[in-house]
Amino acid sequence: MLIRRETEADIETIHDVTEAAFAARPGGEARLVGELRADPGWIPALSLVAEVGGAVVGHVVCTRGAVGGGPALGLGPLSVLPSHQRSGVGKALVHTVLGAADALSEPVVVLLGDPGYYSRFGFRLASTYGITPPDDAWAPHFQVRTLSAYTPAVTGPFSYAAPFDNL
Repeated sequence: MLIRRETEADIETIHDVTEAAFAARPGGEARLVGELRADPGWIPALSLVAEVGGAVVGHVVCTRGAVGGGPALGLGPLSVLPSHQRSGVGKALVHTVLGAADALSEPVVVLLGDPGYYSRFGFRLASTYGITPPDDAWAPHFQVRTLSAYTPAVTGPFSYAAPFDNL
């Protein structure tokens, strides 16, 4: 498996991978990735694909968000082709994007997801750090992964890149 930055040639495949990964909710996440790519919050260095046998089988992206007015990242969507789920692709993508975000001196990565899955990457409930979700109902699934540049001053409400508002 190779994890690398996306290229322009990957865009259509990323759309297809995202559609397949979220088949139960067609259109939403794939459309979101396209809208994020056109948003000022897009960070090309944090849009990564997983290749197996030369084929793109997974994608993850972190985009610019904010915590209390300071910089933060929102992770997602994380997409893996159903045929490659539970084979380590998602795990490799998350580890790699967290390492890349840390190398860029980002303080925190925030996501809405299953704590049972994301806790293995060091994510903890955001409330532990005084970071609040855009919707209070998200609190049991709203998580933060602190990185090397984190300080306890990073608190307050989190906001995702604007395209997340359209989900």
